[in-house]
Amino acid sequence: MSQNKINILNRKAKFEYEFLDKYTAGIKLVGTEIKAIREGKAGIAESFCEFHNNGELFVINMNIEEYSHATYFNHNPKSERKLLLNKKELKKLEKEVKNSGLTIIPTRLFVNDRGLAKLDIALAKGKKLYDKRETIKDRDNKRTLDRIKKDYK
Repeated sequence: MSQNKINILNRKAKFEYEFLDKYTAGIKLVGTEIKAIREGKAGIAESFCEFHNNGELFVINMNIEEYSHATYFNHNPKSERKLLLNKKELKKLEKEVKNSGLTIIPTRLFVNDRGLAKLDIALAKGKKLYDKRETIKDRDNKRTLDRIKKDYK
Protein backbone atom coordinates (compact mmCIF):
# COMPACT_ATOMS: atom_id res chain seq x y z
CA MET A 1 0.00 0.00 0.00
CA SER A 2 1.41 3.37 -1.02
CA GLN A 3 1.69 5.95 1.74
CA ASN A 4 -0.57 8.39 -0.13
CA LYS A 5 -3.44 5.90 -0.15
CA ILE A 6 -3.87 5.71 3.65
CA ASN A 7 -7.30 7.18 4.38
CA ILE A 8 -9.05 5.78 7.45
CA LEU A 9 -12.54 7.21 7.95
CA ASN A 10 -14.93 7.41 10.86
CA ARG A 11 -18.14 6.63 8.95
CA LYS A 12 -20.34 6.52 12.04
CA ALA A 13 -19.43 10.09 13.03
CA LYS A 14 -21.38 11.76 10.22
CA PHE A 15 -24.51 9.86 11.25
CA GLU A 16 -24.15 10.43 15.01
CA TYR A 17 -22.99 14.09 14.98
CA GLU A 18 -23.60 17.37 13.19
CA PHE A 19 -20.23 18.95 12.29
CA LEU A 20 -19.84 22.65 13.06
CA ASP A 21 -16.14 23.28 12.39
CA LYS A 22 -13.29 21.18 10.97
CA TYR A 23 -9.53 21.18 11.65
CA THR A 24 -6.51 19.15 10.56
CA ALA A 25 -4.13 18.22 13.38
CA GLY A 26 -0.79 16.48 13.53
CA ILE A 27 -0.37 13.52 15.87
CA LYS A 28 2.56 12.93 18.22
CA LEU A 29 3.47 9.28 17.64
CA VAL A 30 6.14 6.92 18.93
CA GLY A 31 8.38 4.60 16.87
CA THR A 32 6.26 1.77 15.56
CA GLU A 33 2.92 3.64 15.48
CA ILE A 34 3.60 5.47 12.19
CA LYS A 35 4.71 2.21 10.57
CA ALA A 36 1.46 0.52 11.62
CA ILE A 37 -0.57 3.47 10.26
CA ARG A 38 1.28 3.26 6.94
CA GLU A 39 0.25 -0.42 6.81
CA GLY A 40 -3.34 0.75 7.30
CA LYS A 41 -3.75 -0.95 10.68
CA ALA A 42 -5.54 1.78 12.61
CA GLY A 43 -9.10 2.61 13.58
CA ILE A 44 -10.83 5.77 14.82
CA ALA A 45 -14.44 4.53 14.99
CA GLU A 46 -14.82 4.70 18.78
CA SER A 47 -12.42 7.56 19.44
CA PHE A 48 -12.93 11.11 20.72
CA CYS A 49 -10.78 14.07 21.76
CA GLU A 50 -10.34 15.55 25.21
CA PHE A 51 -8.44 18.43 26.83
CA HIS A 52 -6.09 17.87 29.76
CA ASN A 53 -5.31 20.41 32.55
CA ASN A 54 -2.50 22.16 30.69
CA GLY A 55 -4.62 22.96 27.60
CA GLU A 56 -3.29 20.12 25.44
CA LEU A 57 -5.65 18.13 23.22
CA PHE A 58 -5.44 14.32 23.22
CA VAL A 59 -7.20 11.71 21.11
CA ILE A 60 -8.59 8.94 23.31
CA ASN A 61 -9.48 5.38 22.31
CA MET A 62 -7.81 5.54 18.88
CA ASN A 63 -6.67 2.03 18.01
CA ILE A 64 -3.34 1.55 16.24
CA GLU A 65 -2.58 -2.17 16.04
CA GLU A 66 0.88 -3.38 16.97
CA TYR A 67 3.44 -3.26 14.16
CA SER A 68 4.02 -6.73 12.75
CA HIS A 69 7.84 -6.50 12.38
CA ALA A 70 8.57 -4.93 15.77
CA THR A 71 10.28 -6.59 18.70
CA TYR A 72 9.47 -6.02 22.37
CA PHE A 73 9.73 -2.22 21.72
CA ASN A 74 6.20 -2.23 20.28
CA HIS A 75 3.65 0.43 21.30
CA ASN A 76 0.42 0.22 23.33
CA PRO A 77 -2.48 0.03 20.81
CA LYS A 78 -5.00 2.11 22.82
CA SER A 79 -2.76 4.78 24.40
CA GLU A 80 -3.65 8.49 24.41
CA ARG A 81 -1.96 10.46 21.65
CA LYS A 82 -1.32 14.20 21.70
CA LEU A 83 -2.76 16.29 18.87
CA LEU A 84 -0.71 19.15 17.47
CA LEU A 85 -2.60 22.37 16.69
CA ASN A 86 -1.86 26.11 16.94
CA LYS A 87 -2.39 27.71 20.36
CA LYS A 88 -5.09 29.93 18.89
CA GLU A 89 -7.01 26.93 17.54
CA LEU A 90 -6.58 25.03 20.82
CA LYS A 91 -7.93 27.95 22.89
CA LYS A 92 -10.91 28.38 20.56
CA LEU A 93 -11.73 24.66 20.70
CA GLU A 94 -11.33 24.49 24.49
CA LYS A 95 -13.64 27.48 24.94
CA GLU A 96 -16.30 25.93 22.68
CA VAL A 97 -16.14 22.56 24.45
CA LYS A 98 -16.36 24.07 27.95
CA ASN A 99 -19.09 26.65 27.24
CA SER A 100 -21.33 24.94 24.69
CA GLY A 101 -20.97 21.30 25.68
CA LEU A 102 -19.82 20.32 22.19
CA THR A 103 -17.46 17.41 21.50
CA ILE A 104 -14.43 16.95 19.28
CA ILE A 105 -14.62 13.89 17.04
CA PRO A 106 -11.89 12.48 14.74
CA THR A 107 -13.31 12.08 11.23
CA ARG A 108 -10.34 10.95 9.11
CA LEU A 109 -6.81 9.63 9.65
CA PHE A 110 -4.43 9.99 6.72
CA VAL A 111 -0.78 10.25 5.75
CA ASN A 112 0.11 13.47 3.91
CA ASP A 113 2.54 13.96 1.00
CA ARG A 114 5.50 14.37 3.37
CA GLY A 115 4.74 11.03 5.06
CA LEU A 116 3.34 12.54 8.27
CA ALA A 117 0.22 11.18 9.96
CA LYS A 118 -2.59 13.75 10.21
CA LEU A 119 -6.01 13.59 11.82
CA ASP A 120 -9.04 15.53 10.62
CA ILE A 121 -11.11 16.49 13.64
CA ALA A 122 -14.51 18.18 13.84
CA LEU A 123 -16.19 20.25 16.49
CA ALA A 124 -19.52 18.46 16.67
CA LYS A 125 -22.93 18.49 18.27
CA GLY A 126 -24.71 15.19 18.93
CA LYS A 127 -27.75 14.53 16.74
CA LYS A 128 -31.12 13.77 18.27
CA LEU A 129 -33.09 10.67 17.26
CA TYR A 130 -35.36 12.61 14.88
CA ASP A 131 -32.30 14.10 13.12
CA LYS A 132 -30.99 10.58 12.54
CA ARG A 133 -34.35 9.54 11.12
CA GLU A 134 -34.22 12.50 8.73
CA THR A 135 -30.73 11.48 7.62
CA ILE A 136 -31.93 7.93 6.91
CA LYS A 137 -34.99 9.24 5.03
CA ASP A 138 -32.86 11.59 2.89
CA ARG A 139 -30.43 8.76 2.09
CA ASP A 140 -33.30 6.45 1.05
CA ASN A 141 -34.89 9.18 -1.12
CA LYS A 142 -31.57 9.85 -2.85
CA ARG A 143 -31.08 6.13 -3.49
CA THR A 144 -34.59 5.85 -4.96
CA LEU A 145 -34.03 8.87 -7.22
CA ASP A 146 -30.73 7.41 -8.43
CA ARG A 147 -32.47 4.13 -9.30
CA ILE A 148 -35.19 5.96 -11.22
CA LYS A 149 -32.60 8.03 -13.14
CA LYS A 150 -30.64 4.87 -13.95
CA ASP A 151 -33.76 3.07 -15.25
CA TYR A 152 -34.76 6.12 -17.28
CA LYS A 153 -31.45 6.25 -19.17
